[in-house]
Amino acid sequence: QVQLVESGGGSVQAGGSLRLSCAASGYTSARICMGWFRRAPGKEREGVATIDSYGSTSYADSVKGRFTISKDNAKKTLYLQMNSLKPEDTAMYYCAADYPCYYVNLDARRFRYWGQGTQVTVSS
Repeated sequence: QVQLVESGGGSVQAGGSLRLSCAASGYTSARICMGWFRRAPGKEREGVATIDSYGSTSYADSVKGRFTISKDNAKKTLYLQMNSLKPEDTAMYYCAADYPCYYVNLDARRFRYWGQGTQVTVSS
């Protein structure tokens, strides 16, 4: 059973930056795919960025060029560096994982394990 714990959320002004972290446990192989999803009030859950076990990444069009997903396999930690934040980035951000896994995309149905979420609020 994979466990995921997010951290790093908070409040920031538009144009600012935040880095989210997701500490993972409960698995032994590097064959894990991970991703970040978000849900804003009144909106459906949206795939933000994913990274497969080979290190290939996928991004939502709305965050391309501003967000960077990365994974430290030794530390079993997933990151999301968010730059040039906009008010429309305000949402609860969730870390997700699928294991064992080789390839993945932004489809939330591909992920079996989820964290509790961390709130990101961007003010104008």
